[in-house]
Amino acid sequence: MTRVLAISSTGGHWVQLNRLMPAFEGCEMHWACTSPDHETRLRVAAKRLGQQVISYTPITDANRKTKLRLVKQMLEIAALLVRVRPDVVVSTGASAGFFAIRLGKLMGARTCWIDSIANGDELSLSGEKAGPHADLFLTQWPDVAKPGGPLYRGAVL
Repeated sequence: MTRVLAISSTGGHWVQLNRLMPAFEGCEMHWACTSPDHETRLRVAAKRLGQQVISYTPITDANRKTKLRLVKQMLEIAALLVRVRPDVVVSTGASAGFFAIRLGKLMGARTCWIDSIANGDELSLSGEKAGPHADLFLTQWPDVAKPGGPLYRGAVL
């Protein structure tokens, strides 16, 4: 069974990541987010689909303006990756996704970055940084797609 880590920041990134849940059917699912408040709803949604959440891990919320929190977040994600040992890392964004894609790739996981639908004119900053390192680099806007990536395969929302 394929072990998947689905990780993102809270808010729209998390909503988009959750919309992908049906695609993970038959996978061993581990989830992580920058909010401790999503676990119950996540488990209810998974149960409705006949899926199981193996683990939910809240991680520190951070952004480029909170440098020390970024370091803490990176260390938490590194520890999570060592504990879970995912075969695949999937993210819809922000700093949590950036670190998970970069570190997961170094650990041998296949990686997928799906840039936020909020970015219709250009890639997000985290998408610019993480996407080129992902095995599959996607945008949700056809006008943002490029031959070398990101690719457009539809929208989550």
